[in-house]
Amino acid sequence: MGPEKRFEEKIKKMLDENGAWYVKFFANRNTPSGIPDILACVGGEFLGIEVKSQTGHPSALQIHHVEKIRKAGGCAYIVYPSGFDQLVNIVERLKRGKVISPLLPIELK
Repeated sequence: MGPEKRFEEKIKKMLDENGAWYVKFFANRNTPSGIPDILACVGGEFLGIEVKSQTGHPSALQIHHVEKIRKAGGCAYIVYPSGFDQLVNIVERLKRGKVISPLLPIELK
């Protein structure tokens, strides 16, 4: 299992521990490209998570979709392993019904 997959499993475990609903999005020829890897609902709020390894880079289309989710009122982030604690904080806040600032950067590093 590669580093990105291991990190994705860590995120899914954390979401489970926080009572989130989520689905791992698998793109294929019948679905749009660039959709975040994990689509979740936490505390009644939509959360899109694009998972990256520490050396990974998001595509322009992935950034575009994260920005569209945010403009639509949802939360969406590109998350690197070094940004995991920030993601945990966001999930815990959503779980408690706290508003997440739309000014947070889209990349959690």
